[in-house]
Formats: sequence, C-alpha cells, structure tokens
Amino acid sequence: MENRDKKAILNRLALPEKEQEEISNISRYKVIQKGEYFINEGEIPRKFAIVIKGLFRYVYIHENGNEFTKGIIDENNFLSSYSAMIYNTPSYFFIEALEDAEIFEIDYECWLKVKESNPFWNGFLLTIIEKAFSVKEKRERELLLLDAEKRYEIFVTEFPNLESRVSQQIIASYLGIQPESLSRIKRRYKGLT
Repeated sequence: MENRDKKAILNRLALPEKEQEEISNISRYKVIQKGEYFINEGEIPRKFAIVIKGLFRYVYIHENGNEFTKGIIDENNFLSSYSAMIYNTPSYFFIEALEDAEIFEIDYECWLKVKESNPFWNGFLLTIIEKAFSVKEKRERELLLLDAEKRYEIFVTEFPNLESRVSQQIIASYLGIQPESLSRIKRRYKGLT
C-alpha cells in the first residue's frame, strides 16, 4: 500500500497531520481472510488494529463448541484484546474476521513508545477507552435486563445493514439466544414493521 493511500485511510480517524504520520510509521497494512483470527484465545496479544474494511467479532468458544459473540466491530474502529494486551496475559476470546478484511496492524511496544513521546495519544486513548466502556456497559445492561425481542430491535436499529453481512447463527450468538428463537423473533418483528 502506498503512503498516500495509507494517509487517505488514516484521514478517517480525524487525526492531526503529525499524529497521522506517527501512526502510519508504526502500522502495517494487512489482509485477513474471512474465518481467520486476528487474535486467538490463549494468545498473549502484542498488537491491536484499525479496521479499514470488513467486519470482525469478539467471540468466546466454550469447550463444548458453543459460541458467544461478545461484540461486533466494523470499519474505522479498533480491534484489541485490550486488558490481555496491557497486562501481558492470555486473551480470553478470539477476534475473528467475519468477512475478508483489511486492517492497519500496530505493534503494542511501538505504540507505547509513540504514546510516551507525544501527550496527544493519551487523550486519544482515553476517548477510545471511554467509547468502548460505554458500549460494554450498554451491552451488559441489555443482556441482563431486556428480553430477546427488545435486544433484537436494538440490534436492527444500531446495525441496520448487518443482517445481510452476518449469519443468523452469529446474530443469535450476539443476542444471547438460539438461532430458532431468532427466527421466531424476526417473523414477529417483520409483522410489526
């Protein structure tokens, strides 16, 4: 990938020019095929990424094979098993590409050096962490307090184009229900709209 192409993509993050150059210098363009993992459960992550194109999910896979989709990450967002990365411990979940994807992969050690040399990155990181925390807090509330139909309604509102990009099994896993239940909910929902 040429530098001008990289710069055009990094423009989406609305970073000042100096910081665009810093992140460009420590990132590398990478293609990940559908079904591949960016991070594996049990791996100590030493990298994170910016999604340029494609879709990913954070997924727990139980020893019996049941899957629990923790989150779905689309373009212009960050991929990370963050707590495992900062504490140098194994990740509890996989990060799986749901589509052929393109990312900018960033080495964590290089990131730390850049962050230490430029105070801008501390504020930038805080903004990302606050957003991630808010999403996590909202998702936990929905899973604990709302019924499956309401969770589906929120899903459709927040991710209007996702149903055409993701299998029903993954959507059900994200909503914390079985695919058969999702089929029933979808039929009722379409009857109401």
